[in-house]
Amino acid sequence: MEILNTINDYLWTYIVITMLVLCAVWFTLRLKFMQFRMIPQMLKVMFAKPKDGSIGSFQAFAVALSSRVGTGNLAGVASAIFVGGPGAIFWMWVMALFGSATAFVESTLAQLYKRRGEDSYYGGPAYYMETGLGKRWMGVLFAIIITVTFGLANQVVQSTTLCDSVSDTFSWNKATVGMVITLCTFVIIFGGIRRISHFASLVVPFMAIGFIILALVIVGMNIMDLPDVFGLIFEDAFGFRQVAGGGVGAAIMQGVKRGLFSNEAGEGSAPNAAAIAETEHPVNQGLLQALGVFVDTLVICTCTAFIIIISGKYDCGKDGILLTAEAIESEVGSMGRYFITAAIFLFAYSTIIANYFYGETNLRFISGKKWVIQTFRIFSGCVIMVGALVDIQTAFSLVDICMALITITNLVAISALFPKVVYLLEDYKSQLRQGREPEFHHSQMPDDEIECWS
Repeated sequence: MEILNTINDYLWTYIVITMLVLCAVWFTLRLKFMQFRMIPQMLKVMFAKPKDGSIGSFQAFAVALSSRVGTGNLAGVASAIFVGGPGAIFWMWVMALFGSATAFVESTLAQLYKRRGEDSYYGGPAYYMETGLGKRWMGVLFAIIITVTFGLANQVVQSTTLCDSVSDTFSWNKATVGMVITLCTFVIIFGGIRRISHFASLVVPFMAIGFIILALVIVGMNIMDLPDVFGLIFEDAFGFRQVAGGGVGAAIMQGVKRGLFSNEAGEGSAPNAAAIAETEHPVNQGLLQALGVFVDTLVICTCTAFIIIISGKYDCGKDGILLTAEAIESEVGSMGRYFITAAIFLFAYSTIIANYFYGETNLRFISGKKWVIQTFRIFSGCVIMVGALVDIQTAFSLVDICMALITITNLVAISALFPKVVYLLEDYKSQLRQGREPEFHHSQMPDDEIECWS
């Protein structure tokens, strides 16, 4: 843990936060705050009807959201408050508002440089590094790191949280819970991307809406305390006491770390899901992924934060999902613990499935041999068992290092390719002003090796 924390402190303090903030602010300014001005268009694109037999915008959005909306929204937010205090939530909000522009950039590029597979499109950062930048070595490096991140480290966090919640609620053995989850995961991942996208499009809306309703009920029951909740968050983010004690630094660090773990803006994971959609213009998926950041952090993470702060349990000494469960139980009774166990099962399980898909997509970039993919499927499923054996802070320390490495690599690539996104957005808006449904053709970028968009 000391070694992991030392590496994490250096990477995040001096490199990752600086790059994330600079890129998010630059993209926001250069794109003229598109993440706020184009929300109506985001909603229109999300509900566009897909072509028969194709993976539509909403299904691709759901796959990405199923990775975003996971234990980061329940355990990650609780862990951020546990370590950084309530002020960490403010910095999660800030990163989401600006980071949504970063999500737009990376997902638009993933659509631009996507490739055609046997039954669907595929793509992601490794592919735009190879084709857009002409640097296959960079794509291979990214593919290796993200495969380890989502095939190993992130899966451990999801499994740890899920096993903790189920075993705490029902007094079941964590190893037994881990075995059941592993078997259930095999059923889905051996079904391919169509089964994954169908599963995500069914489960994600259900689990997100259910949790939001619960949060609204709890907030409604304590509506008079809401000003105090906001006051505590802002005071803890900027208060003189926190500045003197170094608490602001802890709040910022935890807010950015757990915010990135939850909404994944700039990390390079969501573009893998954005690439699978069949759409008329690359910008369409960029818009949806920007919206996904808002839904994840400003809505669902905020729901968790309000529940924990309203309950007054944020300093009870518990961490992760156990803190969230304690807060909900204190507000709605013992049934709250069963509800949060069901919610974390859906949140974590859907994220495990999406994480596997990210790993497979990038492994195919390195080697598309069938035996390699089958081996990875078995390995990725079995790694879930590790979650039954480690604690939440160890799991987060491991995933923080992996997140830092893939984020650095991805931000370098999308910064270099950013002019392409500026051109695509201007083309998109120009067609909208003409009253047309935006379309893109690869002849608009004849010098680029674009495989699709014929």
